[in-house]
Amino acid sequence: MTVLQATYPPLDVLKPVVEDLWVVDSGPLAVARIPLPVRMTIIRVDDGMLLHSPTPYDRTLRQAIAELGPIRHLVAPSFAHWIFMREWVAACPDAITWAAPGLRDRRQVRRSGLRLDRDLGGPAWGGIEQCVIPGGGGFREVALLHRPSRTVLLSDLVQNLEPAKLPVMARPLARLLGVTAPDGRAPVYLRAMIRLGGEDAASAVSRVLAWEPERVIFAHGRWFEQDGAAELRRSFRWIVP
Repeated sequence: MTVLQATYPPLDVLKPVVEDLWVVDSGPLAVARIPLPVRMTIIRVDDGMLLHSPTPYDRTLRQAIAELGPIRHLVAPSFAHWIFMREWVAACPDAITWAAPGLRDRRQVRRSGLRLDRDLGGPAWGGIEQCVIPGGGGFREVALLHRPSRTVLLSDLVQNLEPAKLPVMARPLARLLGVTAPDGRAPVYLRAMIRLGGEDAASAVSRVLAWEPERVIFAHGRWFEQDGAAELRRSFRWIVP
């Protein structure tokens, strides 16, 4: 089995989900010896296109997105999902860059020279709600709700890796981390960090659950194409029983 089998081809191309919303599958990344598929979500907003959790830059992909509308917003929704932003910023210099609160202060980000214009967390685009989930060590992830399609966008708060798509030797570690389908959750170390957020974290997760989404898209693994509200409650039962 090759590491590419961990991904969801075709890769680095637009895949329509519902009106004004697409996903792009890419990867894999090597994380703790686990080949990790990655995913970007693209939304049409009032002034153009929003790229949520950008995947590796690809010129042909950028051109395909630009045919839908000008690329106006590049979004880094968590502390781990900014590493491909620099190439997209270079290719789309007029786009506004958005980041999870506190991301700009992290040493790696400062050293990278990445331009981050605005923080997520407040009203920014019509039809999109935001909720900041806090954790220990300054961790933040910002969940988005695309209200017209009742779609929730996450990055790492749910990971749902299909064991059959992983190398045999990687499967025990993925199970130990708690990120295997059909019972995918945040990995165990991230759950520990979020628990340090106490009542604020639990309250934020409860708010996301109250959105009652139809579908849930996240960065790693098979996303929830239907029954999103029930699937999300299952994935978050470790913090909101």
